[in-house]
Amino acid sequence: MTVLSVNLNKVAVLRNSRGGDQPDILRAARACLDAGAHGLTLHPRPDARHARSADVMALAALAGERRVELNLEGNPFAAPRPGYPGFLALCREARPAQATLVPDDDGQVTSDHGFDFARDGLRLRPLVVELKALGCRVSLFADAGCDVDAAAATGADRIELYTGPFAEAHAAGDAAAQLAGCADTARRAQAAGLGVNAGHDLSQDNLGDFLAAVPAVQEVSIGHALIGEALHDGLATTVARYLAILDAAGA
Repeated sequence: MTVLSVNLNKVAVLRNSRGGDQPDILRAARACLDAGAHGLTLHPRPDARHARSADVMALAALAGERRVELNLEGNPFAAPRPGYPGFLALCREARPAQATLVPDDDGQVTSDHGFDFARDGLRLRPLVVELKALGCRVSLFADAGCDVDAAAATGADRIELYTGPFAEAHAAGDAAAQLAGCADTARRAQAAGLGVNAGHDLSQDNLGDFLAAVPAVQEVSIGHALIGEALHDGLATTVARYLAILDAAGA
């Protein structure tokens, strides 16, 4: 069965827009878990424009208390700076169940591409070794059509398929080519010994179609759409609707 990890970055964005601690990211996390979400995701960036280092530690404590997985995302090559100790330093302290490495730079509004494994593989290998020594499962953000053999050569456990192009094509009414590319990449990754996660712009509108076409997706990380939908329908209702889609896909 595919599990749901809820990305809480957008709750942090709303909080940061006014300062203070409202809305409370921990309260939102508890609401998602109470509704049945399987895990929590945060992607702290060096400029702290949404999730902060303190949020990481708070969610790590909650995940341990609830015995659910924390998925920590970030660029392992981003330099430390005041308020941001670096991705590996955060992982050393928080010990997330999963570390998802993402090649986003400081100027990106959001993650919009996966690694070039032929170029970045050698740099990624020692980081994967270090993260796995901390007890983290390691996932690498990857484009459909990527070199899965080079990804597997890093020693990573999984790839996370970047689903932004699929979501855009789905909204335009013609996702067949994107789905075929994602499905082919997933099959090749699995043949190379990698598990497959997926994330970015997945929503209630497109998630079922994605899971019907792409085999054996182990985890989806969903934040932007889920939090937006929850503004209208509430977190508990929205999480329950995603879980129903996952259940139907696994039936």
